[in-house]
Amino acid sequence: MDGKAIERRVQILEIALQLFAEQGYHRTKISDIVREAGVAQGTFYWYFKSKEAIALEIIESGQTELLKVVSQGYRQSGGTIQDAVKASEKLFGDLFLFSEKNKSLIELLLRGIETEDSVQQAIIKTRQQLEKAFQKNIERAIELGILPEKDSALQSALLMSLVEGILSKWLFDSDSEHLKSKTAGELAREVVRFEFFGLLGI
Repeated sequence: MDGKAIERRVQILEIALQLFAEQGYHRTKISDIVREAGVAQGTFYWYFKSKEAIALEIIESGQTELLKVVSQGYRQSGGTIQDAVKASEKLFGDLFLFSEKNKSLIELLLRGIETEDSVQQAIIKTRQQLEKAFQKNIERAIELGILPEKDSALQSALLMSLVEGILSKWLFDSDSEHLKSKTAGELAREVVRFEFFGLLGI
């Protein structure tokens, strides 16, 4: 596939994602996507087998990108609590920045869409994988002696709920003006303060 074809394919993906987030999966027709992209319907089918196929690709590629952001928080060596706090602030800052730049994707993942079972399962899997990534980070910090022994599965579930709640209000709740005025860095510091001094009890 040449550069122009790759660019066109990415454009169709981006437009489909935006329309799914704005209108919902069932309300979005392939004709809507191709009209917005300025291409013929045959061009869509050249790149994608179906609307379900493009939705699955959107979710799966989004999962890859999200996990890439979180995996950067994996610790390779020990350190102090202060080192761990700084590393977590960077991780959540990066996560919130990614979410701010990819609002349509985050809206699909957090709010879900009424869609095919395969796409719903992909959304659920993405959220589960993100929670497992948080758990892996916590377990690694315990192994390195940075954190005390805790129930990492419960901690990661609570942390996931906290992050989802903050993202939902920060990005999509028009009544949360105070929260919406916060930067990604400010939110990250608040999450980490709770993570270490509330959730983890340090």
